[in-house]
Amino acid sequence: MNNIIETEVGNNIRKLRERANITQDALATKLQLLGCNITRSALAKIEVGQRHLYPDEIIYIKNILKVSYEEIFDVK
Repeated sequence: MNNIIETEVGNNIRKLRERANITQDALATKLQLLGCNITRSALAKIEVGQRHLYPDEIIYIKNILKVSYEEIFDVK
């Protein structure tokens, strides 16, 4: 995996989460309720590009934050 891309995608998720006024704890809880085995710490690592995202996590994050895939994957 490309660390630069992972970092940018993580930054996008952080910005989108903050724009939705949702904390890392709240997002992790919502993901857990949907069946994702994720902690706030793991979410923090995703946001800084230190942990890979799984497809189900991407789909659920998109739906919880009410954003598009383009917004998540907007990498320059």
